[in-house]
Amino acid sequence: MMPVLEEKVLPKDGSLTVPVLIVGNGPSGICLSYLLSGYRPYLSPTASHPNPILQHKLEENHHLSIVDQDLEYLSEGLEGRSSNPVAVLFDTLLLPDGDYGLDHTSPLFWKLESWQGISHLVLGTAPPGGSWNAMEGSMLTLSFGSWMELPGLKLKDWAGEKRRNLRNDRVTPAEVAAYYQHFVSDMGLEKNFVPNSCLTSLCRISGIAEGEGTSKERVTQEQGQEENSRTATQSLWEVRGFQTGSNGVQTPFLILAENVVLATGTQDEPVRLGVEGEDLPYVCHSISEFETALVHSWLSECAEPVLVVGAGLTAADAILCAHHYEIPVLHIFRRAVTDPNLIFNQLPKVLYPEYHKVHQMMSQQNAGRHSASYRGYTSFPQHQVSSFKPDKKCILESWDKCQTVVNISMALVLIGANPRLTFLRDNGSYLGLNAKMPISCRCNPLKIHPYTYELLQEPNLFAMGPLVGDNFVRFVKGGALAITSCLVKRRKVQKDHDLAK
Repeated sequence: MMPVLEEKVLPKDGSLTVPVLIVGNGPSGICLSYLLSGYRPYLSPTASHPNPILQHKLEENHHLSIVDQDLEYLSEGLEGRSSNPVAVLFDTLLLPDGDYGLDHTSPLFWKLESWQGISHLVLGTAPPGGSWNAMEGSMLTLSFGSWMELPGLKLKDWAGEKRRNLRNDRVTPAEVAAYYQHFVSDMGLEKNFVPNSCLTSLCRISGIAEGEGTSKERVTQEQGQEENSRTATQSLWEVRGFQTGSNGVQTPFLILAENVVLATGTQDEPVRLGVEGEDLPYVCHSISEFETALVHSWLSECAEPVLVVGAGLTAADAILCAHHYEIPVLHIFRRAVTDPNLIFNQLPKVLYPEYHKVHQMMSQQNAGRHSASYRGYTSFPQHQVSSFKPDKKCILESWDKCQTVVNISMALVLIGANPRLTFLRDNGSYLGLNAKMPISCRCNPLKIHPYTYELLQEPNLFAMGPLVGDNFVRFVKGGALAITSCLVKRRKVQKDHDLAK
């Protein structure tokens, strides 16, 4: 049994060993804490799944929770918008036919079986909810409210009569953040969460000799690469970091963990263009900096335009915000407007009218020209930034190498974000699908076992959420199911082994 922490202060001396340490307290970490605390999904005797094959499989072992069943067997033949089969399985169970906008009732019901729980801690640099606490609170999320919710508590039930009748049942990030914090409290998970804690180092150390404390002999990088799986599974993780108090003082901690789960998300490090002048003061990499400029009236409709770089949803949000304040915009993006990989070509127009509006703005104009339909907006498809100049001139380059010089008041480079994995060797690049490339949630996710989410290069190290390519909340829950199922089954094997001695 893990000792209770007094006032959530982590020890400095490695005296605490945690069975499971979760790094990241966003929706991924929250959902995993929920399952590790003993909440279990079962097939409801009064509901059925619209997929008859899956329903038949569920009925075969209806007395077992989904956690205790064969996830590979249940996942077989299912299709969805995630490359991870367990993510598709759990999404199919929680939101049957969710991709079609149908409101089928989930065939699952939840029971709290506390004796099934596994002790764990959840570290996060902010309150529970992760990056949702820092997002702009007025814009609508891409996903439906039901897609943002966690098992066991419907978002509509939580909001009750206070809930606004938002278009297409979409919600604001502020509402989502408040919902996640309430979920942690309502489900009794608060004791597992240690906010304002930042990880700085994660390394494997040698195992524990029977009857002794931890061995301080660290495994070197070379030894770690040569270490076989049997030895690795007997070792521990040494976890170092610091906690930030209410007075701003940072206090270091050192704890040990048998298993570590990376659930850090993707909002830590903005992706940069890597061009000349990108560090100039007028070049920004977050929409919050743009909002600050608007609040302080640093921009106006009479000023030079704002340059928005990117063709994702964050860039679209910035364009919509600028359009609302009548701030002129120059929009530059690498892809053609008709490129099927462009996110706007994948969103149903009826469900996402504001993003369809941005797509229309992009579509109805040629490079460097604007139309009366969208006053103040000019698009540059199939262009890239060549350089930023100190006098706020920006040089753009088209696909055929033609250059255009534009005057701007501010540049917003919104081309995505990468996770902060500086606490891992080589920033974790050796754990990716392509070990020679930096970890990217979209281009180079971490390489995991498809049914356990354990990293193939590091036993007892797991990853979930955007780190493994599940960039929507509705799919991160599958990682929680896979990891919990793996740990529960391993614990059972170990218990049976001990009894057989």
